[in-house]
Amino acid sequence: MDAQLPEKGARDDGRPDPEALLKKYNLRAGDVEVQAFTSPAADSVQATPAPRGRLRVYLGAAAGVGKTYAMLNEGHRRKERGTDVVVGYVETHKRPQTQAQLGDLEVLPRKKIAYRGVTLEEMDTDALIARHPELVLVDELAHTNVAGSKHTKRYQDVFDLLAAGIDVVTTLNVQHLESLNDLVESITGVRVRETLPDRILDQADEVELIDIAPHALQQRMKHGNIYPPERIDAALNNFFREGNLTALREIALRRTADKTEAQLQQYMTDHEITTQWSTTERVLVGFDARPQSRSIIRDAWRLAHGMHADLIALSVQLEGYPAFLRHVMTLFKHAGHVNQYYEEQRQHLEEHALFAEDLGAEVIRRTSTDIALAMSEVAHERHITQIVLGQPAHSQWEVLLLGSVTNRVLRLNSDVDIHLVPLQRKKR
Repeated sequence: MDAQLPEKGARDDGRPDPEALLKKYNLRAGDVEVQAFTSPAADSVQATPAPRGRLRVYLGAAAGVGKTYAMLNEGHRRKERGTDVVVGYVETHKRPQTQAQLGDLEVLPRKKIAYRGVTLEEMDTDALIARHPELVLVDELAHTNVAGSKHTKRYQDVFDLLAAGIDVVTTLNVQHLESLNDLVESITGVRVRETLPDRILDQADEVELIDIAPHALQQRMKHGNIYPPERIDAALNNFFREGNLTALREIALRRTADKTEAQLQQYMTDHEITTQWSTTERVLVGFDARPQSRSIIRDAWRLAHGMHADLIALSVQLEGYPAFLRHVMTLFKHAGHVNQYYEEQRQHLEEHALFAEDLGAEVIRRTSTDIALAMSEVAHERHITQIVLGQPAHSQWEVLLLGSVTNRVLRLNSDVDIHLVPLQRKKR
């Protein structure tokens, strides 16, 4: 019998060929951007992706609020706990307090890049990945790298570090978010050139607001703790005016609150929490084509406005058998001009939806065989704390055939406050 030929990728002695294994499992340098591998088992070699590093962002309203100082302080705290911490890039702007805060933290040398006859310095991402500390401190996340760098933006370098399984703590001013660029310019009169996509902040594992009152920030400016003396007056008379700082502070507070809310909702979803955690008030108003819907929406807006709450307006279109029953009732009531009636109802519904939008409400449209159930589902999805409904105006026959929406809403939403607007309100 002829000798059995060795399998492709096997040596004459029957053992796997190393070159074939390298190719099969993409283990060659350059085959993949970042890979981490478990120890090979006795009979196999298996590649597994590295766990992604965690991203923490210190968010501030403007320069000088203390983001870099807080980041360095966090680095010292982690180092004292035994974490391997490296400073990837910190811009002290020659501020004495910030420079002193560097202390004994390990600072990785920056990468020097020649550009138009000038040597500039950028973060050496490849050296950081090779060094592979547990935590890297990276200042000014929205920074644009000098031409010739591996990436255009610093946040892309940070993503390389995260992909390598390295945690990153970084800093960001709220005016650098792309979606706020026009708004910031309209407030401050300054067009911010360096921006980054909002999704970067959305994808961060932690966002911590570094806050300071506008007057205190101006005092910090006057004391020379932010800009050199020759720039202080110009800054205070332009970007650092109290009105600008107050507006930017509110934007930063809102963005931090949005991130916190998203994290809370994700936590509730992951842990299958169905009860309402009423950290903020949200008002849901149901409307249809009836004339009194405008009064109901207006009452809901007053409630939401007084509570500083979000307002959501919901319209539910019946389908299936309940829609058929309602159509039959309509035929009896409006025989001979049913089409005209439906067209008028459609116009009224659109007018009410537009009215709700004009008052700042978010309008949601649903189709369902059960209006009360659809409203209850929206209430749970959007963590509604208050529901506003109009007083029922159906005949006894309609209630007998279709049921009472109000009664079912009351039964399905035991943890939500429900308000009924009387029909007489529209006559006043």
